[in-house]
Amino acid sequence: MKYIKKHGNKFCMVGLLESKRSALEGKLDELKEEYSKTKYNKATNKHLGILRRKIAEVKKEIVESGRGKAGSGFFVKKSGDATVALVGFPSTGKSTIINALTGTSSKTAAHAFTTLEILPGTLVYRGAHIQIFDMPGIIEGAHIGIGGGRSVLASLRSVNLIVFVVDATDYGKLEMLIEELRRLNIFVNRDKPKVRIDAASANIGIAIERNSSSISDNDIKTILKSFNIYNAHIAIEQEISTDELIAFVTGRSYYLKAIVALNKIDMAGNYIAIAEKISSAYGMYVVPISAIEGTNMEELKEAIYNGLQLITVYLKPKGGKAEPLILHGAATVADAAAKVHNELKNQLKCAYISGPSAKFSGQKVGANHLLKNGDTVTFMR
Repeated sequence: MKYIKKHGNKFCMVGLLESKRSALEGKLDELKEEYSKTKYNKATNKHLGILRRKIAEVKKEIVESGRGKAGSGFFVKKSGDATVALVGFPSTGKSTIINALTGTSSKTAAHAFTTLEILPGTLVYRGAHIQIFDMPGIIEGAHIGIGGGRSVLASLRSVNLIVFVVDATDYGKLEMLIEELRRLNIFVNRDKPKVRIDAASANIGIAIERNSSSISDNDIKTILKSFNIYNAHIAIEQEISTDELIAFVTGRSYYLKAIVALNKIDMAGNYIAIAEKISSAYGMYVVPISAIEGTNMEELKEAIYNGLQLITVYLKPKGGKAEPLILHGAATVADAAAKVHNELKNQLKCAYISGPSAKFSGQKVGANHLLKNGDTVTFMR
């Protein structure tokens, strides 16, 4: 077993699974390097095929090595209308931010590893109760368990929005944060890829009906075969990476929205230029703030609310008073019923809708009707 120092006199054990995963990551890097240095021609084609197979097999092992328990002590019960996680390296100001947003008394200090557990707080904004997690600081190598990182990162899979907290004086580390998440198949600000894999009868082989990605057909077949898929129809409707395809095949990929809180602008120079650079490079909305001075904290609240894409509908019982209900943007009548109570969803027959999503006032709709902000809903069961 391997031990690494953590949080002063405290220690974190990186077990056999983490050690194995680290070794596999090293092996994968070696194979990728060899593949990139091998020039393509008829003589090397077979060797490149073998390398592709080995790369897919190692990636499969990495995915499977993460199927055990991610750890303990880093999971908090979700509550409220949505959940947001503050993610960043140690000492970027996450605790100060959650204190300013929610009034939570989260310990702060000017040194690393002040937060050793997930601390929840609640931001009430525009009628929405938004649960915010102050996550322990991420460090390089978190995806293989260093600093308890896999436990922390695994807990992100159930949140609705990530707020990357980035130090304006050291903003280059954002790339490392995104990479740590990607290595655990958590992809930010990307839609779930349009990929279809249908099992086929024996002896048909792998029939690629459409490939709109830059992954070669041979690589696609190699990846599928490494997961024991030998007979299937596959269609890829967009550009994706090999990592995304592997994650899709395993069913363990997560796609989350993210924004950036560019903190400590009081210590940076031209923070506007830094914010524009980050936004251009990563396609993320950036809010320059100084949490310690309270600069632009209202703008951050607004960005969080908008990033969650929340809507407000009004539930109106027959003869009763309309009451607001907060939902996510792509919510249906069934989703609204489920948020009230699962029993209501199960008993739901239809609903009467008035408002932006209705063709006329009091329109009768089914459970799959898509709601819009400002709708009034009356359930029938």
